[in-house]
Amino acid sequence: MAVISASTSQISPANERVYHQSNLIGDWQGNWAGNNQPVGFKVVNIRGSRAQVEYTHNGHTERGFAQVSGATITFGSVTVGTKDGQNLVLLFSAGGAGKQTASLQKQAPPASDSRLIGSWGGYSSDNGKSASFRVLGVNGKEAQVSVTTEGITRQGTGIVYNDVIMFGQSQISTKDGQTGSVIFQVGNKSFTVPVSKYPPADSSSSVDRTA
Repeated sequence: MAVISASTSQISPANERVYHQSNLIGDWQGNWAGNNQPVGFKVVNIRGSRAQVEYTHNGHTERGFAQVSGATITFGSVTVGTKDGQNLVLLFSAGGAGKQTASLQKQAPPASDSRLIGSWGGYSSDNGKSASFRVLGVNGKEAQVSVTTEGITRQGTGIVYNDVIMFGQSQISTKDGQTGSVIFQVGNKSFTVPVSKYPPADSSSSVDRTA
């Protein structure tokens, strides 16, 4: 059995593919290179080799499922790809009708997602548990989070669903963007902790100073 030497890449090919695919999720808006007409492409979600998409051009929107291949998505005669998660290249190719390209930029997530962004913390006198939940950023259906429960901090990517973020054995939810609750699991027990959003740090200083 042949021994394959480990690659020097820090990210496995499978993880790298998933990373680039997650960069595609979101709402993209831009213009065609030739006539400067507006064009939009929205990637709602990606499930393996299929993506749910919306393609808006010439004033109407086509919705359906597209084919995912590596870090690109093909929907009919349109192929899109991104390298940095902020700029999208869209290529239209329809046989003898010629080719068109467009450059699109990712749009900011809707307000309901951004209500979760910030640092949350609280304590429950009912069960004696405390929890803190930091939402660093929301990008479509994904959120970068840092969660501390039972004295252990975990960081990673959570799943966004409306005003809820789920991450591992924990989740945070809010209705007003100021107060909410964290639910986390320890073994086969679930605990609920009411949390409040901390006010943002003084804008005159971006450095946290602790005594």
